[in-house]
Amino acid sequence: MTPQLYTSSVIPIGALYAMSLWFSNSAYIYLSVSFIQMLKALMPVAVYSIGVLFKKETFRSSSMLNMLSISFGVAIAAYGEARFDVRGVALQLAAVAFEATRLVLIQILLTSKGISLNPITSLYYVAPCCLCFLVVPWAFVELPRLRAVGTFQPDFFVFGTNSLCAFALNLAVFLLVGKTSALTMNVAGVVKDWLLIAFSWSVIRDTVTPVNLFGYGIAFLGVAYYNHVKLQALKAKEAQKKAAQADEEAGSLLQERDGHGDRKSDNQA
Repeated sequence: MTPQLYTSSVIPIGALYAMSLWFSNSAYIYLSVSFIQMLKALMPVAVYSIGVLFKKETFRSSSMLNMLSISFGVAIAAYGEARFDVRGVALQLAAVAFEATRLVLIQILLTSKGISLNPITSLYYVAPCCLCFLVVPWAFVELPRLRAVGTFQPDFFVFGTNSLCAFALNLAVFLLVGKTSALTMNVAGVVKDWLLIAFSWSVIRDTVTPVNLFGYGIAFLGVAYYNHVKLQALKAKEAQKKAAQADEEAGSLLQERDGHGDRKSDNQA
């Protein structure tokens, strides 16, 4: 990757990734784990909206109705949240917006140029850039607090195991996408959200109200339908690609047969 391509493509993606990490991790200070997972259901809405804005997605009324149903479900879940905090919700929504913009920019800046990055190579290029951007808020927000404490000693076991889990997650995503598809990863992500909600309720003892579950259930159905539509579009695209390959092979066979016929006629002449 040339320095010019890195500057124009990877640095904006790294900056958005850093903002997404900063805001999403900050939201855990104010909100419960279960409610944050419910808010993350807005990711398809954000990706579709930003994709339409950048003309990477085609506006369809059916898709917009689906996005509205997801938003409506999340709004109900927010209404029933026992630990609702405006700052936490604002932080998490900002994180969703930054992450959605990052995903769209990956499509615009890299995929359009023929560059395909899997999760491992993405870390290789984006992680150092993301670290540089995260150092800035750390220096102004976290470092003064650490200096005020004076006796702060970082827990290297917690930091080390956290880093190991993060790397293992990216490796698992890489293997999953390689063996199946990106859509399978999205479906697995929906199942993961339900497991996290159940875990936070049963282990961490987060308060999960029936209104929470009802609203997230509506959002879950919307996300499931969104994944179903994506699957059908992917199957149609693959079928079209196979049909084009079959037509191309048939055309080459006809050309070879015509070529043999012409040579045979010339020999007879």
